[in-house]
Amino acid sequence: MPVGDVEIEPGSILEWRMAATTSGGSGEPGQQRESTTYNQVKHFAAAQSARIANDTISTYVAGTFEIPGAVDRSALESALLHFVRRHEVLRCTFQQLAGDLSCDVLEPDDVKLEAVDRGRVDSRTELREFLGEFFQSVDTLSWPLILMGAVLREESTTVFFACDHIVTDGLSTPIAINDIATAYAAFARDRRPELPETGSYLAYSREQRRRNESMDVEDGRLDHWKAFVARSGTFFPRFPLDLGVEPGRMYPTVNETGMLLASGEVEALEARCRAVEGRLFMGLLAAVGVSLRKEGGPEVYRGFMPVSERDRGPYAHTMGWFVNTMPIEFSVAEVAEGTEVAEGTEGTETQGGRAFTKVLDNVRFAATEMRRNTTDVPFVKAWHLLAPAEHADLRHWPYAVNFFSYLDFRKSPGSQHHAARKATTHVWASRSNGISFWFHRNDAGLYVNSISVDTPQARHTRSALRRTLTRTLESMARSGTF
Repeated sequence: MPVGDVEIEPGSILEWRMAATTSGGSGEPGQQRESTTYNQVKHFAAAQSARIANDTISTYVAGTFEIPGAVDRSALESALLHFVRRHEVLRCTFQQLAGDLSCDVLEPDDVKLEAVDRGRVDSRTELREFLGEFFQSVDTLSWPLILMGAVLREESTTVFFACDHIVTDGLSTPIAINDIATAYAAFARDRRPELPETGSYLAYSREQRRRNESMDVEDGRLDHWKAFVARSGTFFPRFPLDLGVEPGRMYPTVNETGMLLASGEVEALEARCRAVEGRLFMGLLAAVGVSLRKEGGPEVYRGFMPVSERDRGPYAHTMGWFVNTMPIEFSVAEVAEGTEVAEGTEGTETQGGRAFTKVLDNVRFAATEMRRNTTDVPFVKAWHLLAPAEHADLRHWPYAVNFFSYLDFRKSPGSQHHAARKATTHVWASRSNGISFWFHRNDAGLYVNSISVDTPQARHTRSALRRTLTRTLESMARSGTF
């Protein structure tokens, strides 16, 4: 949820800033250069370009969680140090000296933490303002790329941290929370933390480069992408509803999170999807496509979908940006007005039920084809090879792009403790030219976090789409119809 919506009690604030015990931590070149991923190259180049143009677009991915009782400050500092020493990507410094982006990595023993007393805040409002400013101070072009701290109170402590996207993704936040909380519990009992092994993000980077460095526009792996672009008419699939934005202009954002379905309703929806050989994320994607259609969008849904690549190696407990963005398209033409059925009717034997089954079939086929044909194509590679030349070096997408993301936080490390820890992810961007949806599931239900341009038309469009999507999901869960 947005950090501005979090109810965190005030207290005394401590910050721990990572520092190097060697000169390499200040970003000076070392002896060994390491590879970076294509995502990191694009992200760093965009930040450099924005700095040169004095373009104040900023983003962060942050997390907060609670430790009950009076905190052991020494144990917490040890846990935070253990965390940054455990994950090599957090110890990387990035340089673009000549040609490609590279990085140096500090050895675990070459980093330390320096504590800074930030004083006391006396109200929730003041604390939210502090956290917002603190999170925004993360800078792609400045080391360290993670900032950490805590709000100390007699009865509990709130731990907080923020990362630049160059070293993190949506699944890294629960990894970080579980690592820090588990390590703290161990150090508070004078024990060593017991956590699963992590993979090497640098090894992941090297392997990605090895597989794709020679890829050119004639590579057969790009055929699926080329067909998608040909049918779409553009590399970047447009968000199909009016947001009231002017071409080439960026706008301040609105960041909102809300529940779509309670846990019981999500379970019912999941059962409906499984009954027609689908999965929950497929049902959710179908609901988005159908809802856009109901709001005046096209009969064919086309969009980008980020997909985790953590299953490619031992990365389940590793911090990093393990995401590829892939194109997906499917038809919702089978959905017609008046296909809903009354509550209690067996929807699978109605016109509405047949439409539900058909659209889920379309989504399942599309998702299978997407993974089969684009998994081995890094998104940034496809962007540079297939997008129009004028889009090659953009700092951001050229216009409002259709974007769908889904995460099931119940499957992330430490999920059994999320509620007790009040574990929360915060994603933010200062400006945008479109709207992005991050759907996520936890033990309480299904939610959507949206970051969108702040225009009157966008507010109207977002609210109308949200109402239609909620009604569509409820109908799907209740009767297997749209």
